[in-house]
Amino acid sequence: MQTHTAAPRRLIVAITGATGAIYGIRLLETLRRLGGVESHLLISSAGWLNIQHELRLSKEDVHPLADVVHSVRDVGASVASGSFATDGMVVAPCSMKTLASVAHGFSDNLITRAADVTLKERRRLVLLVRETPFNLAHLRNMTAVTEMGGVIFPPLPAFYNQPASIDEMVDHTVARVLDLFALGPALAPAWAGLRGAQE
Repeated sequence: MQTHTAAPRRLIVAITGATGAIYGIRLLETLRRLGGVESHLLISSAGWLNIQHELRLSKEDVHPLADVVHSVRDVGASVASGSFATDGMVVAPCSMKTLASVAHGFSDNLITRAADVTLKERRRLVLLVRETPFNLAHLRNMTAVTEMGGVIFPPLPAFYNQPASIDEMVDHTVARVLDLFALGPALAPAWAGLRGAQE
């Protein structure tokens, strides 16, 4: 009698050429700390520029944070196929170029192909779009991705939790993102309401 084993939990993390490389790196670090989720990492050439400029990290620093690292030119990689089961994909940060490519289904590299696969398989795709201010093309592309089932998640810092550092703001955003995938107990504390608020 043939037995079937459950596929491992997997999450694709992509880092593209927008400011905020720390979000993708912190996602990888958090997944590594939590355990139980196989991470697949994709980094564009512009993403590497930002990692080096903003964080002073090299490939030797970053690659060990992921379980599997794919070249963005390898369109024959496992994550390019819908038959490769994943829990979804996060692009953190997501450049406007990557957003436009996903919105229009270009699949011009492994990042946008994996995002296209995530959408067509009705899996969760979360884009941490980074640009300001937005022009109309940006807004229309975000609308298109939303209509296809993607989640637009600008990494806007929250202040209601009174963060004491940039690290705390980054951690809160990363926790909120990972909670969207229900990979385990909630990471971000639930809002309990304002104490002493007047009706």
